Amino acid sequence: MKFIPRLLALGAGIGIGLASPGAIAALAIGERAPDFSAQAALGGNEFRFSLAEALKKGPVVLYFFPKAFTTGCTIEAHDFAEATPRFEALGASVIGMSSDDIETLKKFSVEACRNKFPVAADAGAAVTKQYDAALWKRDISDRISYLIAPDGTVNYVYASMSPDKHVQYLIKALEALKSKGAPAPQ
Repeated sequence: MKFIPRLLALGAGIGIGLASPGAIAALAIGERAPDFSAQAALGGNEFRFSLAEALKKGPVVLYFFPKAFTTGCTIEAHDFAEATPRFEALGASVIGMSSDDIETLKKFSVEACRNKFPVAADAGAAVTKQYDAALWKRDISDRISYLIAPDGTVNYVYASMSPDKHVQYLIKALEALKSKGAPAPQ
């Protein structure tokens, strides 16, 4: 587990944005993102999400959220839903993840995510722990977003319990990644 000071350092496509005093655990930029597959839902339909398969198509925005249908998580899902066309135009896919069960996430994928992007169930918070995204060492996620480059490395991390800036900063990071001449997905 790596501890990163909470600060905002956006620049040259490499940045970590963390928005509270103290320290947080998070994967480091340049570190290999742990591969995973999980039950997921899009538009109320269940399927198996695979990070490795998604990365074959381009960068992946993986965001962890604490609990479906809570105020902050619903706001954040709405923000990602509204920005989905922008992410897609930049060649990226978005996946949200929480420790909610798949039945809850089926509903959340329709109501909060507006059928725009999938959300995955992380039973037992196994993936959350691999990504150092557990909230207070519990089996629920902190609010933390990762941009994972097509080569499977972490390109950007933003953590804040406020849902307000996640989308904005991830789009900026994705634009920076694209401007660095990253190879286009096949």
